[in-house]
Amino acid sequence: MHQRTPTRRLAAVLITALATTAAPAAAASPTPTPSTAQSVPSAASATTASAAETPAPPAPPAPPAPPDPFYTYDGGEPLSSFAPGEALKTRTVLYHVVGVPTPVEAIQLLYRTTDAQGRPAAGVTSVVRAPGGDGRKAVSYQSAYDSLNPEDAPSRAIAGEVRLGGLIPNAESVVLVPLLLKGYDVVIPDTEGQTADFAAGPEYGATTLDSIRAATRSPATGMDSGTRFALLGYSGGAIATHWAAVRAPRYAPEVNRRLVGFAEGGLLVAPAHNLKYVDGSLVWSGVIPMALIGASRAYDIDLKRYMNDYGRKVLDRLEHASIINALAQYPGLTWKKLAKPQYADPNSVPEYVEAVNRLNLGQAPTPTVPGFIAQGNGGVLEGTFSHHPGIGTGDGVMVAGDVRTLARQYCADGNRSITYRQYDLLSHAGAIAPWAPAALGWLDDRFAGRTPPSDCGRIPPGNSLEPQRYMPIP
Repeated sequence: MHQRTPTRRLAAVLITALATTAAPAAAASPTPTPSTAQSVPSAASATTASAAETPAPPAPPAPPAPPDPFYTYDGGEPLSSFAPGEALKTRTVLYHVVGVPTPVEAIQLLYRTTDAQGRPAAGVTSVVRAPGGDGRKAVSYQSAYDSLNPEDAPSRAIAGEVRLGGLIPNAESVVLVPLLLKGYDVVIPDTEGQTADFAAGPEYGATTLDSIRAATRSPATGMDSGTRFALLGYSGGAIATHWAAVRAPRYAPEVNRRLVGFAEGGLLVAPAHNLKYVDGSLVWSGVIPMALIGASRAYDIDLKRYMNDYGRKVLDRLEHASIINALAQYPGLTWKKLAKPQYADPNSVPEYVEAVNRLNLGQAPTPTVPGFIAQGNGGVLEGTFSHHPGIGTGDGVMVAGDVRTLARQYCADGNRSITYRQYDLLSHAGAIAPWAPAALGWLDDRFAGRTPPSDCGRIPPGNSLEPQRYMPIP
């Protein structure tokens, strides 16, 4: 019982901190955490839309704060000389909730990974050990921090930084407590990398898999090559969870052999469909420019040259934004309001077509481990009313028909250990409530070795996930 005291105190601090300091935190300017952490080098040492038609954009978010040196690889050997997943730096910090320290420690690792284009990069992950755990089972939890600012990453919030964009990983701490009490060590990667490549799924997958590698190779974590893992995430965390499951057999086969399954909800499948689905919506239309910035950053492409004056202003203002800076702040925003008239059809932009096809999960391999996939379909509750042919409805931002097709595709490809749940009356935010306990129960069964259930044969048809076609301007 005594061993569980830190986790129970974490729960108490979590409730108190979120209840009493969330509002002040939203107004706080970015401040680095006091130097409470110990850093230990590892052995590896167009036409402008009128004001009457389009509301003025909100004030731009603050630019990133000066970098924490822990996040920079400063060793003598080139980063490319290290294997993916090799730890480069290690430090131990107290786990913070909205800047409030708890008695729980987190081990943070700087490790070698790869970016969206396969180039060497440095990533950061945080490991929280279960009180009384034996290091034999762990959950890799992928946060839905959804930001274009690396300062909003979960590792920063855990170490004590307080930012508006960091409120999401702070709130997600509620998932941590039940996992720790069940005896699972928890690994929390900064999935978007250190340049915050928002929505770049393949990169999310690599950072997640290399985070697991780093956590099991570092002697500081208590885990090793025998530790079994599950993948868990919702929304932006589902992107990382799913791409990790998809990429694991080829990118990290030794990790794939130890995966018991993946559980996710609110999944982005075919980004071109999502951008059309939220086009003109009341709440979620702000993700259109965020996604354009993320794709441009991840693949070194310039989409601004296709934008009109207003579009360039929006992209400039959201350059370092989190999802909190975009939700409900651009009601009615459409691609046409952003683009030059000759590019009114996004498929007339070749770089856009190439990027969304790279990010289409329908064109990626089938995962080999069991999956629990949940999806809301009550998007009208969040101000998304569109019902385009071939796209249909969703939860407000994610398209239900895309997710159904993906699940059916996996069944047809031979992975019949797929559970699918669709919540027709719930939106993106609302579907979290039934998803979370169902996902945790499903993962418990996988670790217990129970036969995975299957919904294959009962999943309704969905949308075509064929690649987008480039439509040149006549």
